[in-house]
Amino acid sequence: MDRPDKVASTLSLVIPAYNEEKRLDSHGHAFEYIRSIFRTVEILYVDDGSTDGTFLRLLDYEKQNPHVRILRHERNLGKGRAVRTGMEAATGDLVLFSDVDFSTPIEEVQKLLHCIHNGFDVAFGSRGVPGSNVEIRQSLLRQVTGKIGNAIVQSLLLLPYTDTQCGFKLYKAEALKIILPRLTVDGFAFDMEMLAVALAHGLKVAEVPVTWRNVLDSRVRAIHNLEVLQDVLRIRYRMAMGYYS
Repeated sequence: MDRPDKVASTLSLVIPAYNEEKRLDSHGHAFEYIRSIFRTVEILYVDDGSTDGTFLRLLDYEKQNPHVRILRHERNLGKGRAVRTGMEAATGDLVLFSDVDFSTPIEEVQKLLHCIHNGFDVAFGSRGVPGSNVEIRQSLLRQVTGKIGNAIVQSLLLLPYTDTQCGFKLYKAEALKIILPRLTVDGFAFDMEMLAVALAHGLKVAEVPVTWRNVLDSRVRAIHNLEVLQDVLRIRYRMAMGYYS
């Protein structure tokens, strides 16, 4: 996709980080790319209580780059809480959440941006719709558990999407004013809750096929699958009780 003229909107890029010291060296390209597209950019890292050298590395980033802001949790509160902290502090007209490993290349933001410009309030990357391009796949076990998880999500939450967990989502700031105050999930199921709230309020949501490359050394462990299931059940209860409406 050709690079468009610079977009007048301001962009806040929110990146949660937990013990990611070794993955931060590759972010220079992503910063240069979004600054070439958007006239105004801020990059918000949220250090979620890292115990390695992540926070010190981020402080160096902040000193070297006036576009970078660092937020920090004193202890690990969960990926969902970290994303929420970043989004609540964001000042842009548009807010992009990306996983720290950029498994979805930053260039794919143009696809999401196209949807926003065509009237959608939320546009998120997906590995499960026609047109998606999974260049490096997860292990067979992770693929199977992921499909089972998606089936559970679709049956319990009735979300009409094939992939709610891809870490690449773009929101209008006005949409986040509706979504953020209603969120309760601090763990990995936060994406599902955000989409559930968006649908409950009639926001227009686009699931967009993107390129995705699995990165080794994932922070997701088997215990997290149980935590996600518990959170899905909590989300289902809140949906049934009308808490999101």
